[in-house]
Amino acid sequence: MDIKNNILETIGNTPMVKLNKIAEDLPCTVLGKIEYFNPGHSVKDRMALKMVEDAEARGDLKPGGTIIECTSGNTGMGLALAAIVKGYKLHCTLSDKQSKEKMDILKAVGATVHVCPTNVEPEHPDSYYSVAKRLNAEIPNSYWVNQYDNASNAVAHYESTGPEIWKQTDGKITHFVVGVGTGGTISGVGKYLKEQNPNVKIWGADSYGSVFKKYHETGIFDEKEIYSYITEGIGEDILPKNVDFSVIDHFEKITDRDGALVTRELALKEGLLLGYSAGSAFQVLRQMKHELKPEDVVVVLFHDHGSRYVGKVFNDDWMRDRGFLNDGNKTAKDLIADRMELPLLKVNSGEPVHNAIAIMRKFDVSQLPVMEDSKFIGSLDDVNLLPALATDPTARDKAVSNYMQAPYPVVQLSDPISSIAKRIDEVNGAVLVDMGQGKYHIITRHDLVAAMS
Repeated sequence: MDIKNNILETIGNTPMVKLNKIAEDLPCTVLGKIEYFNPGHSVKDRMALKMVEDAEARGDLKPGGTIIECTSGNTGMGLALAAIVKGYKLHCTLSDKQSKEKMDILKAVGATVHVCPTNVEPEHPDSYYSVAKRLNAEIPNSYWVNQYDNASNAVAHYESTGPEIWKQTDGKITHFVVGVGTGGTISGVGKYLKEQNPNVKIWGADSYGSVFKKYHETGIFDEKEIYSYITEGIGEDILPKNVDFSVIDHFEKITDRDGALVTRELALKEGLLLGYSAGSAFQVLRQMKHELKPEDVVVVLFHDHGSRYVGKVFNDDWMRDRGFLNDGNKTAKDLIADRMELPLLKVNSGEPVHNAIAIMRKFDVSQLPVMEDSKFIGSLDDVNLLPALATDPTARDKAVSNYMQAPYPVVQLSDPISSIAKRIDEVNGAVLVDMGQGKYHIITRHDLVAAMS
């Protein structure tokens, strides 16, 4: 019988999956190392167990003791599994930017959670680093794991993740890409891969507001680089000892918005419901596309599962509140949502121009569709009317048909703004939205500009 003695024995040996639709515009082979197949649903299970076992071997963690850690959530989950199986208590400190799902999951597996403010210096007594340090001093028989400086973090990935990737790619890997937080994953995997082939490129995803990229390139720890950002799990305002800058070839900064949108794209195009940092890691390839060649084999490590971000990245309201769902994500329906029940303003082809002008003035509009026999046969706008009125005093009394332009293009409710914008040009100042059952509404150039601002 193939039976594991406990849940900890299921850690590791996660699958490698080829990325297809989302990587169509990249010249190389792109593979995803899917770490949410670990029992705690993240790559952090590997190093959490390693740090606990090494602490036990050194005598730092004694029977019945308490594990303490500052975490973004995933390391805490790995530690929780180890604590349950091995009989320890667990206290986790988290910054308040972490998702509620992470906090709730940690509580569900028995951890005591301490929520700390994000926007404070690391040395501030309320930072999640300082609170962990204080708890370690206050709680008897406790051990502060300190994943940032704990060498076992990187060793875990040197011993397990790196060899798995090398074996799964049959040694053909040319690039390894991963988000960088504590530095354990990129440093441990990077060291192993470069020992096998020094030419393998190691790229790290960094956040705007983090110090990694500038320090790697200049050796300067610039506090001016530090500011609050939203992406979870990558970037830092400190230099963890686990970040081995010597094995990292390049850091690429990714915006909060790009990371979030690409995370959602991975779900829609590949069926991979992943965490926030996954989008950031894949976005590195898009921004570094010029460095990739057809023969390259790129492995992107995806840290964790998207279930921990359903209230954030996968929540439209959360995304919209932060400006992440903008013109490229809205549809025609979004633009006319506040006026769908109102009638469409229009004019018949045989009506005098002054009737059309009266409608424009009364409702403060500048474009009107022109109809004949219940069909759209043309359009009228103030840009074309103005020269006619200026040169011909009798134009006001002539039929609209004398001055109308081509009918407006018709779009569907589900059409994205990006495609609608391409239908509006110097000739077409608006489009008509087909709402079904013979009903239409209008989207003007002004509506699009307002939506994109």
